[in-house]
Amino acid sequence: MSQLVYNDDIKIIKGSITAPQGFLAAGEHTGIKKRKKDLTLVKSDVPAAAAGTFTQNLVKAPCVVRNKNLIANKINGIVINSGVANACTGETGARNNELMAKTYAECLNADKSSVLTASTGLIGTQLPMDTLATGIKNLYSLINNDFASAGNAAEGIMTTDTFPKEIAVETKIGNKTVRFGGIAKGSGMIHPNMATMLAFITTDADIERSLLQKALSESVDDSYNMISVDGDTSTNDMVIVLANKKAGNKPIIAEDEDYKKFKEALHYVNINLAKQIVTDGEGVTRFMEVHVKGAVTKQDAKSIAKSIINSNLVKTAIFGSDANWGRIICAAGYSGAKFTPAGASIEFSSTAGAIITFMRGEPVVFDEEKALQVLKEKEIKILLTLEDGKAEAIARGCDLSYEYVKINGEYRT
Repeated sequence: MSQLVYNDDIKIIKGSITAPQGFLAAGEHTGIKKRKKDLTLVKSDVPAAAAGTFTQNLVKAPCVVRNKNLIANKINGIVINSGVANACTGETGARNNELMAKTYAECLNADKSSVLTASTGLIGTQLPMDTLATGIKNLYSLINNDFASAGNAAEGIMTTDTFPKEIAVETKIGNKTVRFGGIAKGSGMIHPNMATMLAFITTDADIERSLLQKALSESVDDSYNMISVDGDTSTNDMVIVLANKKAGNKPIIAEDEDYKKFKEALHYVNINLAKQIVTDGEGVTRFMEVHVKGAVTKQDAKSIAKSIINSNLVKTAIFGSDANWGRIICAAGYSGAKFTPAGASIEFSSTAGAIITFMRGEPVVFDEEKALQVLKEKEIKILLTLEDGKAEAIARGCDLSYEYVKINGEYRT
């Protein structure tokens, strides 16, 4: 994680994506899925600046390809369906994605180039366009800026998620109160460098688009790109942020103190949503945070932290409440990063206490009963301290349970 010290002005407030001024949303079941909500609309009262980051998978759904081409435009709205990913669907899928945007644009009385799209769900299935088009038109009549509408929007983008992921915060930029709201989905196929996750963030800040993109890209690199559930990266992943200037702050056009405060608040939202995604990982019983300190470079620290959270042997040890520190140092060793093993130390901690198992390259005799108590808690922290430099990074992941295998073994059935 980037070493931001959050200013005291950042406050969590009620709501999510409709908390900033000038944003409305809606979510509802339209028939794409059998029962659960499957469609979400987001609208800005005025055209908004946009920024985005997208999956690094070579195989990209039409929504990803299209949004990458349109992200520099002023954006009036986003339409998101869940249940069907519309990936690997050929020219028909691309046309359907375009029609999805066109249908919502007509509701907004806007050009379709000002509408972004997103889809999530089963790969290789065509969108049911009659159902989807009717659903968009009907749902638009429900669009609102209240808390219930924001909550419905958060539910409309869920697939295997067990709870909606949302947050809203406010902060002071200059003498103006600026708000940020966000919703996200994701619980499986979660891996660094974007995963099966979607996140949509709104803010009423006034910020120049290139700086909005810079703030988002740097934040994503240290939030969503530092989480992992199962090591898979999907075809549809994206994070989109819209900024519509409604807060009336002095325009942010340079990397000054106002930009720093904006970036801190945006990063706070992204870290919170990223944590919620990992906590809701498929079959998860324990949340794991790996903090690597004392590396030569930040990239070394990141590589080591990612390697540890991605290790199936580490994940299964955490599931079994086993303080198997050997798996941790092993994962660090094959990360590709350079470090001195003789200077490495490992500590496990939770609300039940802390235990050191490895100190400066040598094993430490520790109380196994105490270790079991520490590792039976729901949130486990692993600290790997090196003696090679001053760089550090944090990665977040989870255990690997029997339930994960069951969920994904029966995904299509």
